[in-house]
Amino acid sequence: MSHLRAGVIGVGYLGRFHAQKYAALPDVDLVGVVDADQARAEEVAGEVGTKAYADYSDLFDSVDLVSIVVPTHLHFKVAKAALEAGVHILLEKPVTQTVAEADELIRIAEDNGLVFQVGHLERFNPAVLALGDVLKNPMFIESHRLSPFKPRGTDVNVVLDLMIHDIDIILNMVNSPVESINSVGVPVLSEEVDIANARLQFANGCVANVTASRVSREPMRRIRIFQPDAYVSIDYQSRKIGIFRKGGQGIPVPAIPNVTMDETSFSQGDSLLDEITAFVRSVKEGLPPVVSGEDGKRALEVALWITRKLFHEVKS
Repeated sequence: MSHLRAGVIGVGYLGRFHAQKYAALPDVDLVGVVDADQARAEEVAGEVGTKAYADYSDLFDSVDLVSIVVPTHLHFKVAKAALEAGVHILLEKPVTQTVAEADELIRIAEDNGLVFQVGHLERFNPAVLALGDVLKNPMFIESHRLSPFKPRGTDVNVVLDLMIHDIDIILNMVNSPVESINSVGVPVLSEEVDIANARLQFANGCVANVTASRVSREPMRRIRIFQPDAYVSIDYQSRKIGIFRKGGQGIPVPAIPNVTMDETSFSQGDSLLDEITAFVRSVKEGLPPVVSGEDGKRALEVALWITRKLFHEVKS
């Protein structure tokens, strides 16, 4: 399969970028884009030199793979239709509204031998990819994902909108099941919870303290990881990693004996292009996706657990 045919279903703010990335790939033909707003579909199609479709089902006979970038409540319906038509999918996060829906999509993809990738973009951040062998046995993790308010995304709470990125990253770091969760949160500018904090306790003793806000004045995307031999600080936004170790060959840390620091910065890169390129490669070479449907379901399970706790706190 040397040349793949792609489509994008939903070309709002993020979907437009998906279309641009496919159009830029030399081994992909962007066959068409779809949007409920036909004028929007035609506008984006004109920008990237492809065709605008009025109905996503009309696209399936002409494509090998699609990005699905529609509102969350439509994820299951559109993804199921694509998989049943034999089309590989890259489905934006959160994967679905319920775990049962995610399970059904996973089953259909497996039964049909299709790639099912979930759009947890932070997995493709150069700073995250560079961790490699640094992470060994995280025992305490603290993350902050703060963003100014934007009306898009408010069809779900901040846990499913923003925190789920860090949930996915943390679950991928800690090879242990979550045993308990405590969380608090409040709505501020929308009808959904806009700022939340969750404390995750893992079976191996690791604790993760996760904060997400979409009502902050300044953006922040950081995570700190503490393990027996090191403290690791990652700034997703500036793409920097700081690693503090006992001993080692790095720069000595003033006033802290026998501790050294290594700091690495990474170029800006293009995480969305890397995500889509990885998806295309999985389809072309028959490889498992970097972020599988199972990964998306696992992050959703924890996000919904946190949400249930938030609902209890808000109502009580």
